[in-house]
Amino acid sequence: MAVAEVFDVGVQTATAIHRLKRGVAPPEAGGGDEKSNGNGSLLRALPLARWHTGTDAELIRDARAQSVVTHAHLRAQLCCALYCLWARGVLEDTEQPFDHAVETIRAMDDRTTDERDEFEFLIRPHGKHQCRGSGYVVDSLFSAHWACENGSFEAVVKSAVSLGQDTTACIAGGIAGLRFGRDALPTRWSKALRGSNIYTPLLERLLQQDISMKEI
Repeated sequence: MAVAEVFDVGVQTATAIHRLKRGVAPPEAGGGDEKSNGNGSLLRALPLARWHTGTDAELIRDARAQSVVTHAHLRAQLCCALYCLWARGVLEDTEQPFDHAVETIRAMDDRTTDERDEFEFLIRPHGKHQCRGSGYVVDSLFSAHWACENGSFEAVVKSAVSLGQDTTACIAGGIAGLRFGRDALPTRWSKALRGSNIYTPLLERLLQQDISMKEI
């Protein structure tokens, strides 16, 4: 397989892309039925949390909005919001950042009954989750949370990978990267990455963005 060859973008994301190509408006492109709760929008949400400068309420709004384009179901939206708030908490050295993120969502005054019920009964932030590492958005989020209980970047990623099946390591690795920093990435891993001609310019742009944001 060629370095730049795309071998998978996920069923829901692919469907949304086809809809967008047909002229469907982005807010209407994502699947909104209960089966449309894959983890695709969760996988891409971290940069939003990294550089978002608005309030928690605005971060929740924007995290949900970026999900809608491919994963419009309320459950996927709320999982993205929880993940972004969790990431913000890590960046701000908040004590118990995941729990703080949960309480931030619960404290929102404008939650509808559907939003409250979805969060409390179907996402169940403090329920007992059997982590499987699957592509289901709720399982992906809590499997990543489980993996992040480890004490190093490498241990977090290896724990996530050990679950098998899907992309939990991406979600957990994002949080671990924020927590442990760039230097925590094992050199033997970074040297083995394929496609450096693709990702190196993107990383340089991201790092420059990070510097610019710190100067504001």
